[in-house]
Parts: sequence; structure tokens; C-alpha cells
Amino acid sequence: MRTTRRLARTAGLLTTSLLALGLAACGSSEEQPEGTVGTPAGEQELVIYSGRDEGLVQPLIDRFSEETGVGVEVRYGGTSEMAAQLLEEGANSPADVFLAQDAGALSAVSNEGMLQPLPAETVAKVAETYRAQDDTWVGVTGRSRVLVYNKDSVPEAELPTSVFELTEPEWKGRVGIAPTNASFQAFVTAMRVEHGDDRTRQWLEDLAANEPQIRERNGMIVSDVDSGAIDVGLVNHYYVYEKAQEDGVPVEDLNAALHFFPGGDTGALVNVSGVGLVNEQEDGDGQAFVDFVLSQESQEYFRDETHEYPMAEGVEPPEGLPALDTLEVPDVDLNDLDDLQTTVTMISEAGLS
Repeated sequence: MRTTRRLARTAGLLTTSLLALGLAACGSSEEQPEGTVGTPAGEQELVIYSGRDEGLVQPLIDRFSEETGVGVEVRYGGTSEMAAQLLEEGANSPADVFLAQDAGALSAVSNEGMLQPLPAETVAKVAETYRAQDDTWVGVTGRSRVLVYNKDSVPEAELPTSVFELTEPEWKGRVGIAPTNASFQAFVTAMRVEHGDDRTRQWLEDLAANEPQIRERNGMIVSDVDSGAIDVGLVNHYYVYEKAQEDGVPVEDLNAALHFFPGGDTGALVNVSGVGLVNEQEDGDGQAFVDFVLSQESQEYFRDETHEYPMAEGVEPPEGLPALDTLEVPDVDLNDLDDLQTTVTMISEAGLS
């Protein structure tokens, strides 16, 4: 199968260590170190580049391989790293599937003509808001940006109604952020799309002047908010559920709680992890995998394991969360979140990383 691409696979994998050196500044601190994993079933025919956590998606990939008999080789790394790898390899990429942590990376690869349009019956499973305009990728799971807050130190009446309020004097030294994390960078990119570079740059500079509590990861922010070390923090919604699971308690027993910014504020961005088919497909294995991750079985797996929102319509959201279609999200097209490098530069120039 795909003789030319099989020969290219070795060369592509050999270049990864060199590419990683140049991409370190763009990667998410929460994404996994690079590595290759193969499933035992059959000949290894399907090649997946994954920016999602190996511990999360490998069991699902193994299940796909067991159910279909298709052998799978998975290349793990940061989503931005995998996107850059694909763009470097171009038409010679050995990848069949790109499983990405955010919409921006998928759009960047799609904009270079490397992702193939998906069948209408596949994209119809996902709401238009959470898929590519040209049908070259679809969302698999959704994550809402929220403000996590300590219930003991921040009364609900004092919670901000906009992320822009966090630069005001009353929040000085009280806000946790993870500026090197991909989810924060995607949110800032959304702010640029919605409000322009000048206002975004000013917000970043004002935030830096307000002495934020900088952490490497979202999970660290949630832990510090829960302990009272930080009053509030900008994170994805599901990290609070991860904290509750780690502590073995119901989420409502935590000191940390979720605040969804109202009124379509940029701070309420819903981004997606997603999937696309790379280059021309000579068989249906890649498409079978896309349909597998959008199946009810897989969607419920993500919901139950990570507390992310299922993207396939008709699958219930995680218990205790508002329905996805009730969230007041900003008017931002996820297809426009592809300019990550400018965002990373702006965050650095503001003194946040």
C-alpha cells in the first residue's frame, strides 16, 4: 500500500528531531513528547500524526485497530510540531490522518492544500460552527475557555463579565495564566480576530503590568486556585473535572469553580480538537478512522474520560455542564485561528513568556 509514501515515512521521521528544535517556542507545554507507537493488528497501514495525549487517544486507536483489523502507526508530538512536520513534508508526508489539539493547526495545514474534503455525511455529524468551511476537517471534542475561581475568596457577585476586566487594578496579582500553553495562545488569537491586533496587544501589555501569576500548565492553575494560592485563572473547563477526579471528590466539593463569561465575550471561546485526512487517500482506512472518532462510542469515551464536549450531534454533554448550544460564545470563526506565530510573538513582546 502506498509504496512511495512508505519510502517517504523513514525520511520524514528522521527529520523530526531537527524540526522540534525550531518549533519548541510554538508548542504547548501540555502536549506530549514526540514518539512513535504502533498497534499490533495487521500490517501497519494507517499513519496518524497526533497532537493529542498518547495516554488518552492510544486506547481508542487500539480499539479502532481491533475492530477494523487495520494496523496503525501513530506519531505523537505537540500539535504545532505535528502541523509544521506536515507542512515540511508536503505531498511526500507519510501521514494519512492529522489528529490535532486545536482548530488553528488544522486550518494552517488545510490552507496549504494538504487536507482532503470529507464526505457530506461525515461533516453533517458536526455543527457548522465547529468544522472547516471547506469540509477539510471536523471537530472531535470541544473545550470552553472559562475563568476558574476560588469560591472562598471571590464571591460570585464580584466575578468579571469580560476577560478584558482582568487588567483592572482589583485583579492585580490575582490572575493565573499559562502563556506558553496552546489553549491560551488560541484564545489570544481569537481576540486578535475579533478585536484586532492593537487592542489585543494593549490587553496583553496591561495584563503583564497587572502582575499575573504565570504557570506552565492549566492544571497547575486549577490546583493553585483550589488551594487558595491564586484567586482566579484562565483555563479550559475540563481541568476542574480533572482536579476533582485526581482528588477523588465530586467537582462541586472543590474550592475551585467554573465561571463562563457571558454575552459572547472572547473569554468564552469554544475551541475544538479535530481531525482531517492528509493528502490523497488511496483507500478508506483514514475515512474509517474519522468516522470512528465521531461515533457515539468514541464521543462518549472522550466525554467520560476528559469531560470535553462531544462534537457529534445527539451525544449528551458531560454531566453538570451546560449544553454546548446554550453557551454564549464569541463571534469568531475557528477557521481564522491559523496565525499562531504572530500571537506567540505578541505574547512574548508583552513580557508574558
